[in-house]
Amino acid sequence: MGRERVADIVVVVVAGVVSLSGTVTQVPVLREPYDLCVFCLLVASALSLWFRRRAPVAVAWLMALLAVILVAAVRVWPGLAPGTRLEPEITLLPAAVPFAAYAAAVFARNPRLAWPPLVLVAAIAFLGAPPSSRAVAVAGMVLILVGAPVVLGRYVVARAERARRGHHLRAEQARRQERLRLAAEIHDVVSHRVSVMVLQAGALQLTAADEASRQAAGQLRTTGCQTLGELRDLVGLLNAAGPSDAASTGPLEPMPDLSGLVESARSVGTVVEVDGAQGPCLLPPVVGRTAYRVVQEALTNVHKHAPGARVRLQVRQLPAGVRVSVRNTAPTRAGDAVLASAGAGAGLLGLRRRIELINGTLRAEACADGGYRVEADLPSVLPAAGEGP
Repeated sequence: MGRERVADIVVVVVAGVVSLSGTVTQVPVLREPYDLCVFCLLVASALSLWFRRRAPVAVAWLMALLAVILVAAVRVWPGLAPGTRLEPEITLLPAAVPFAAYAAAVFARNPRLAWPPLVLVAAIAFLGAPPSSRAVAVAGMVLILVGAPVVLGRYVVARAERARRGHHLRAEQARRQERLRLAAEIHDVVSHRVSVMVLQAGALQLTAADEASRQAAGQLRTTGCQTLGELRDLVGLLNAAGPSDAASTGPLEPMPDLSGLVESARSVGTVVEVDGAQGPCLLPPVVGRTAYRVVQEALTNVHKHAPGARVRLQVRQLPAGVRVSVRNTAPTRAGDAVLASAGAGAGLLGLRRRIELINGTLRAEACADGGYRVEADLPSVLPAAGEGP
């Protein structure tokens, strides 16, 4: 049995014992219909606390209803003279009321919904007291039995929320430290070695004896430079204190030309339709290269997993950014198992994390016709760190 169930049982038992002990000391229980009514109401109020976690507002309303019935029974029960058997003061409130008030303050999803029944309970207790009672004493008891549990409950909720925020901040700090470590490792190892490769390719391009070697060296140098640009983006993302830091640095540039990717896909037999002009889209460099990576990854997945499929590439400028969508139809032939199994299989996962770092969103899902859709919404401009939206 869990700790919560044990606590529920203890609360129900304590509320029931306190309620019935108070009744036994004032009336001969179960000797008359009035006594049976009071007994059943108090037992019902105690048992209802079993549901205080799942339905705290409903339990609070039940307490208000029971308070109304108890006051009415004392005031209008035929043949019962007020004050002769049961003094209808604050003891009219069931002993379950403080527990219900605390539960409403702690477990209610919308605390505002818990205020009406609790206010009603307090009003009934105050107005139902006999004129001979001291108003100050009655009000004080109402505050103790209703107000104090609510205040305690809100304090517990606030303390738990502070603890949750502290845990979240510590987790963010740990992730920040890990990003800094990865950024330093990428910069020290990968970027350095790729830079050396680019320099060697440039030297080979100048000293090669034949034209084919010079072209191959030039292509290698160009690819290396593009790789360095990708690495700079990743290092910038990892070093950024927040997503807006990385995305807002650097001047806006036209979106990278996707024609090379399209022609490369067409050269291997993939039918690619392009819909949307790219020219007007001005993006931060890191966002533009991320859009390029979305198309590259989507077309690569089509080659590997959907041979013979037709592809539609859409680029749409949005009020706050750009939407890049790559949708393919169902494959028309079986794919190459060796090609499909190549790679780590985490391309879309890595792409999603990269897009989230710049406050973008990625949707990758299967379509009803057997095809697949990859769609990314990327921001055009983000505020610098510390600025408001």
